[in-house]
This record gives sequence, structure tokens and C-alpha cells, in this order.
Amino acid sequence: MTVHLHHRDFGGSGKPPLILLHGLLGSSRNWQTAGTDLAQRHHVVALDLRNHGRSPHTDEMSYEAMVGDVLTWMDAHHLTSATLLGHSMGGKVAMLLACRHAARVGRLVVVDIAPKDYLSHAHRSEFAAMNELDLRSLQSRGEAELRFESRVPDWAMRKFLTTNLERRGETNTWHWLINLPVLTEKLADLEKSPLAPSDLYAGPTRFVTGGKSSYVEPADWAGIQQHFPKATLEVISGSGHNPHMETRAEFVRAVEG
Repeated sequence: MTVHLHHRDFGGSGKPPLILLHGLLGSSRNWQTAGTDLAQRHHVVALDLRNHGRSPHTDEMSYEAMVGDVLTWMDAHHLTSATLLGHSMGGKVAMLLACRHAARVGRLVVVDIAPKDYLSHAHRSEFAAMNELDLRSLQSRGEAELRFESRVPDWAMRKFLTTNLERRGETNTWHWLINLPVLTEKLADLEKSPLAPSDLYAGPTRFVTGGKSSYVEPADWAGIQQHFPKATLEVISGSGHNPHMETRAEFVRAVEG
């Protein structure tokens, strides 16, 4: 069953539609600056995928379900097709949607992810840190960052994880925006490639990767071309896994190029 996704509109009404899909543990607000820049040439809308951001929580968490959610959102907003841009996990959603529903995708942009299986030990540490956090005694996001230090050595990642915390209710206690139990349970499935060997999208495709990232390696190119024969590659040398945040101007040029 599909869910109704929350979205943020970054402007450009009347221009060709561009749908942005965030990565694991992210949300539509990750695109605020890059989305505004992209709205110079597109009508830009960023979605919160299920179990993330302001979208509903559900026990089902699969790439097929997320594709269904995006299609339902497009139908509700009378979009027969759009440019689809996905980062990391959102890139996997975008790849699967393009391969299985090619008529709905005018152009595909995939950011720092390849159609292959991943096994991230970093994700294991990050999820362990989040699950160990005692929300009842938590006083601030800064305190959460300090508690994450033993599990998550990277300062930027600790800060990113805490963006998923918010205060709620009469007691003003902290809660996770994400559906942490379900994402933890489904992590191994989400790290796999959603594509079958026969999946193919023959439309225009751009892969944008970070030169400092190890998510997409030269050996992955053959697999990319197997599924996306018209794919081109743009490497942003100064960026890691998040070029839309780390090197925004270069990222926007790579998407538009």
C-alpha cells in the first residue's frame, strides 16, 4: 500500500518538473540550497520518502514500495513525467522507477550511488548509536552529538544524524522523525541493489559522483552501462558523498550540463 508523501516546493512553477529524492536518514530539507538553485531552470519539488522526514511511518520499507509512493505522488500532482534526481538511497529509488516505469521519467540523474550491493559498517555504527540513545534523558541535540562520539567519529555525520531529532508533545520530549525501528530492521535490504539483471532505462541519464567518495568506483561503470546505456558520468573532484551540500555550485552545473 502506498503512502502520501510530504514534499517541499523550491519554486520554478511552470518550468519543467524536477523531483528530488534524498538518501537514507535524510529528508527533503537536505535540498534547500541546491533545490533553490535548480529552480532557475526547473520546477523543483523534494519529497520525503516513507519513514523519513514528515512522511508517514509504515512497517513496509522496500524499494518497490518507495517507487509506488513516488508514482502515487506524481499522479496526485498530475505529472505524467518528470526529471528524477536521487541521491544515495534516493538514487536507487530513482533507478528502479526509471527502469520499471520509463515513460514517467524524462531524464534520470543519480548522485553518488551505483546499481550494486553495499555493506556499510559505518551504517551499522550509526544505527547502533541512534538505537542506544536514551531519549527520555536527552536535553539537546548537542548532547546527542556528544553521546554519539564513541560510535560515530565524523563530526558532520553526528550533526546530520541529530537533524532527525525533534521535540514533541506536552512533555516536550525528544523523538525520532525517522521510523528508526523499521529502518534498522530493513537496513540490510536497503543496502542491496534493487535492480534485476534485465532492468533497463534507455533514456538520458547522468551519474554525478564525488571524487573523494568511494561509493562509485571505476569498476562499477560496466554495471551502470548495462542498465543505463546512455549514461554519462560527472565526477566532482572536491566532493565526498554529498556533492549537493559539499560543492553546491559544481553540483548544480553537473546536473544541468
